[in-house]
Amino acid sequence: MDNRFNPVELYPRARAWIVREQGGRRGIDVGTWDVLGSQAKWPMTNVRQLGLPQWRRLAADPGNRCLIPLTEFAEWTPDTHAVGGGKPIKGEMWFACTDQPIFAVAGFAQQIGDQLCWAMVTCDPNPLVAPFHPKAMITILDESDWDQWLCGSYDEAVILHRPVIVDGPLRRR
Repeated sequence: MDNRFNPVELYPRARAWIVREQGGRRGIDVGTWDVLGSQAKWPMTNVRQLGLPQWRRLAADPGNRCLIPLTEFAEWTPDTHAVGGGKPIKGEMWFACTDQPIFAVAGFAQQIGDQLCWAMVTCDPNPLVAPFHPKAMITILDESDWDQWLCGSYDEAVILHRPVIVDGPLRRR
């Protein structure tokens, strides 16, 4: 497998590391950030409504669940916001989990032809993200929930589909 990619910046249809569990063993794979594998005009980079048939099918099989390791994430806002007492800013707002230099986001992965494809699971935004992106945020999992997401039943997994409080710095890159 060609595992060359830019691990610094993640963008739709780019390749990145994901963590999966198969046959009782956890490992790292390289996949493309578009769970539909370029079969649609626009990349499908996130999944929000886990009850829809196509996503329920993925969520029901633990073999389709993955973790996406990140060090930070951005939300884009067209509005100007006062942040940290400094000059008001707009555009990319960056968030990090200060207690976890690398954190995990719930995701789905599926094999399409010879390509492993994945998407992040999004949920309602928490109070920190909501002013910048009022519709959704990524589903950040506590490390204690990784096993439940990767190996649990459908009901055990979807209970984790909720916002987490991200206690971290907000900055513009």
